[in-house]
Amino acid sequence: MSRKPIIATELLKGQGLGNQLFCYVTVRSLAHAKGYDFSILNREIFANNIHSNKGMYFMDLDCGPVVPRETFDTVYHEREERLFIGNSTHDLVHGCYVAGADEALLELDQTTLVYGNLQAWAYFGRYRNEIKNWLAVKPEYNCYAYTRENLCIINVRGGEYAGNPELFLRRKYWLDAIKRMREIRSDMEFMVVTDDVDAARRVLPEVEAHHFDLAKDYTIIKNARYLILSNSTFAFFPAFTSETVKYIIAPKYWARHNVSDGYWASEQNIYDGFWYMDKKGRLFSAQECRDELAVYKKTSKNYQRIGVPLTGIALKTARVRAKSLIYRDLFVRALRSLRRRLTKK
Repeated sequence: MSRKPIIATELLKGQGLGNQLFCYVTVRSLAHAKGYDFSILNREIFANNIHSNKGMYFMDLDCGPVVPRETFDTVYHEREERLFIGNSTHDLVHGCYVAGADEALLELDQTTLVYGNLQAWAYFGRYRNEIKNWLAVKPEYNCYAYTRENLCIINVRGGEYAGNPELFLRRKYWLDAIKRMREIRSDMEFMVVTDDVDAARRVLPEVEAHHFDLAKDYTIIKNARYLILSNSTFAFFPAFTSETVKYIIAPKYWARHNVSDGYWASEQNIYDGFWYMDKKGRLFSAQECRDELAVYKKTSKNYQRIGVPLTGIALKTARVRAKSLIYRDLFVRALRSLRRRLTKK
């Protein structure tokens, strides 16, 4: 057993690959910063989830020494902040996760088992070169077939997102982002890589959509020249470790792009090098987003109620709003479906 302190995390059932990679990279980065060892518990479920059941066959991931869970006397849960607001039923009941970086994680000084979202730039951002090595793709799986100067890869997240109007990005977001990419190159072409071809075709029927195996989806994104991303963790590390990408557009406010009036879900998902698009098609740098959020936190009545569930009239009003968003989404889908059928005729 190592004499150095060990910073560890445990992979949990239900996490997708993107969430697993954030846990892995953050814990390894925190340990690297201190000169400590790291360990990944429950490593056998890495990439055995909603994306694939083959494991991380396209990378040789070092998960550190095998350490029994009972070794850890100290267990630390990352600080949470939740905003109870009527933008979805989930946010009414569970609260919308809006937390930023937990500075205490940067000061760990003993063997600790860590749990949390673990997606903040502050945890790992300065170790990009190291992370490229940690997440190196085996050469035989590294797909460059779609690495073209005039091809933009669009990553549409479907699956469970498609049934949640606060999460599933509107058609307007994709069209605005496509327009921006064509301002960079007038001859820009587009291809969708997605976990849900049916959902992608519903929202962007004019763009060719594919779902390959896990390695090919991951590396097509990683090796793209231009990227339009969804509010999903899956595409983050392919984009972050890319040696080819020139421009990345992502949704402003991340998981609440569709409904936010200024809050991020979460603040952790503001990343240097990304350009964030709002609902009007305007682009903002990461620093502009951080500066704007700092002002919002000081002036927003919502942020004065962080962690406080709604009650009384406020709760009833929020429930009505949450239901109205669902009905509006269903109406838009029905209208879009009708238009497609009429167009085919």
